[in-house]
Amino acid sequence: MAFFGFKHGVHPPEEKELTSGLPIRRMPYPDEIILPLRQHAGKPATLCVKVGDYVERGDPVGHADGYMSVPIHASAAGTVSAIDLWPHPDGSYAQAVHIKVDKYALQAARPRMVPRWEGLTVQQVVKAVQDAGVVGLGGAAFPTHVKLAPPKDYTVHTLIINGAECEPYLTSDHRTMVEFPDRVHFGCRVMMHTLGVTKAVIGVERNKPDAIEALERAKPKDLDITILPMTVKYPQGAEKMLIHAVTGVEVPSGKLPVTVGVVVQNVGSLAAIAEVFDTGLPLLERIVTVTGHGLKRPANLIVPVGTKMKDLLAYCDGVTPNAAEVIIGGPMMGQSLANLEAPVIKGTTGVVVLTADEVRGEKVYPCIHCGRCLEACPVFLNPSWLGDLARVKRYDEMAANHLSDCMLCGSCSYVCPSNIPLSQLFQASKAALRRIQTAGAA
Repeated sequence: MAFFGFKHGVHPPEEKELTSGLPIRRMPYPDEIILPLRQHAGKPATLCVKVGDYVERGDPVGHADGYMSVPIHASAAGTVSAIDLWPHPDGSYAQAVHIKVDKYALQAARPRMVPRWEGLTVQQVVKAVQDAGVVGLGGAAFPTHVKLAPPKDYTVHTLIINGAECEPYLTSDHRTMVEFPDRVHFGCRVMMHTLGVTKAVIGVERNKPDAIEALERAKPKDLDITILPMTVKYPQGAEKMLIHAVTGVEVPSGKLPVTVGVVVQNVGSLAAIAEVFDTGLPLLERIVTVTGHGLKRPANLIVPVGTKMKDLLAYCDGVTPNAAEVIIGGPMMGQSLANLEAPVIKGTTGVVVLTADEVRGEKVYPCIHCGRCLEACPVFLNPSWLGDLARVKRYDEMAANHLSDCMLCGSCSYVCPSNIPLSQLFQASKAALRRIQTAGAA
């Protein structure tokens, strides 16, 4: 199959050797689980328990609030000890359910009906995936069932599976492909059947040869699935970049992948779909890469959703004396963690502990108009000019200069010799624009 690649982008140090060879292990249940009702794109779940309730593993604590929403399930058996506003990984506070974990429980979920997907209609498969609370596990946490039911105005011809994992340090997708290739293919089978497509492509960067080999070895003979090795480049895993790299087709500005006949899904999400139709269990846990030169014992772990970050780091023997910053996600698109009491949520791909030597200095110099940010931007924006507009809050002009196409990949900030936090400026500008547009619509 042809490989088209994409222009621009950057090549940050990979730093994946810390965990790429480490098998996935299961983390023990912590003493307390914190489950925010806001864990996905779309409307937060609606609370359905009260303080004092005893919940089994897999019981819902929040119901889906509409189609663009999914339920939240108890990832461990125990007693609801509190419901309050709690630190969220994104730096805000969100309503959350506290569960005091029952140390004597077997942590076996209640007997559940395993849906036999072959006999289900498309609508029933979509509902089963929604009921299981499955969202995109690549970080965006977009409800997966919505991607399974694209608008009828468009015809989907190709399913693209995102196994790029181009963010430095992160290896959770890599280990999923190495250790659970059958689950990835099973999830792919369900998704292809539901979308009605006959062709799928799994894009994997060439720095994961063992993953490519494992997927090739497990590939079903009755499906048209191509394992496509790709050049190592950031942000290869961004949805529109991946589509261009695989198909050579550019998704138009402001449009969704379905407009060019493509649906993209992350390998971890496919494994989660497989789990739903293999065991009947909802999404209760996820694979998290816990790593960084500031961590004593890096690992790839299966972590109950709701585990507090401080418990996660403690299980990895804590941080080194020169640890300076904890990042949620990778260092390019991730976010600095303000509070270690915040829990792992469904979209938590990794936790990276950086040392003082790795943390970027705070000194910012004036733009020297070197043009490096233009050469790095994968969607051909002018980050330098947009940065100037952001500083004087000319948001309308930023919108007219295609700010919405910025995926906040951080490539511009990475190459800027003046240390200008361009990506952060654009993130704040997008938030300001949303507030303005919301106020205007009210």
